[in-house]
Amino acid sequence: MSIDIDTIYIGGQWVVPSSSSKIAIQSPATGERVGSVIAAGEHDVDRAVAAARAAFDDPSGWSNWEPADRAAVLNEFARQYQLAAQDMVRTVCQQNGMPISQAAQLEGAVPGWLLTYYAGLIGELPVSETRQAPIGTRTLVSHVPVGVVAAITPWNVPQTQAAFKYVPALAAGCTVVLKPSPETPLDALLLAEIAEKAGLPAGVLNVLPGGTDVGRALVASAGVDKVSFTGSTSAGREVASTCGRLLKPVTLELGGKSAAVILDDPGLDLSEFAERLFAATLFNTGQMCFASTRILAPRRRYDEVVDFCTAMAQSLAIGDPLDPNTQIGPLVNAAQRQKVERYIAQGLADGGTVTTGGKRPPHLTRLLHRAHHLRRTGQQQRGGPRRDLRSGTGRHRLRRRGRRDQDRQ
Repeated sequence: MSIDIDTIYIGGQWVVPSSSSKIAIQSPATGERVGSVIAAGEHDVDRAVAAARAAFDDPSGWSNWEPADRAAVLNEFARQYQLAAQDMVRTVCQQNGMPISQAAQLEGAVPGWLLTYYAGLIGELPVSETRQAPIGTRTLVSHVPVGVVAAITPWNVPQTQAAFKYVPALAAGCTVVLKPSPETPLDALLLAEIAEKAGLPAGVLNVLPGGTDVGRALVASAGVDKVSFTGSTSAGREVASTCGRLLKPVTLELGGKSAAVILDDPGLDLSEFAERLFAATLFNTGQMCFASTRILAPRRRYDEVVDFCTAMAQSLAIGDPLDPNTQIGPLVNAAQRQKVERYIAQGLADGGTVTTGGKRPPHLTRLLHRAHHLRRTGQQQRGGPRRDLRSGTGRHRLRRRGRRDQDRQ
């Protein structure tokens, strides 16, 4: 059944957006229609920021509540989230193709846990404290909310990433404007429903689905006191530039490029690390910023490592993300698939060899090896089920190679 939503959540109300632009969501697995939302416009950014500002400035509002009162609402928020967890997990999987067993671990559990954790934390931390300086003076340190927080989130684990932004902000007494990725707007609007049921006051959490125009307007808004952004490095540079020009505090979590390093230790049994290597490299179909997209192996054990990684990739269950047995699902959309395929072609052009896969479903997982200079394929985040293997002659060489690759990002 298609989920079509024609309103957005501002100031505790479901309002009609100023834009008529529609965001259509298709299943990454089947291409079938999942649903649609109406994108927010720049006028909606102004409305949402004004609602968040009014809620924050209210003398009897959220920012001035006693911590125990905020904690009670956060605990109810956690309870309501847990009640809706199955619907939330399914909604996320239908949009981004994340295997449902993995989504249950993150999208179904982490936000509720964070809400409960921070509800307890604000009851323990002092609102203010006096600190004694070595020279005999005393300093009063007061913990106060920063104000209106803009939270801009990606599509790969949208609810977990959002929770790491809005939960501590709400616990501190801030108000939030959440801008989800256009690939995953449906779960963000479901989150708004959950917040409403939990009794979160009007204007404390606002949700604006939309594209880069909405994100840019939100970051540049004079009414926003703090920005928290997770996304690509290129977009992060633009966010940082805007915030730097406005002297606005900003937190950035950008694209990663990790390496798994296998050393030539005697007695090292690779089979003992299979589960952890999968989690570090191919969890969520490799679409994670922490994914170890390079595996650096000692030359003496290189063939052994290639065979081991190839066998691991071949053993993974590839299929429908809604099947609990699936370990590797589809990439989020055609653009992401084409990006990964371009990197595969580049790796082959650089002298790499595909040891397993190489075609579209059901053979999605690919492994490249024997490319000494994989250039962009080994040095840029790509977000997909494809891993590079490279050899080295020792710890020193691997350290130097890791530094060179880091400098190229």
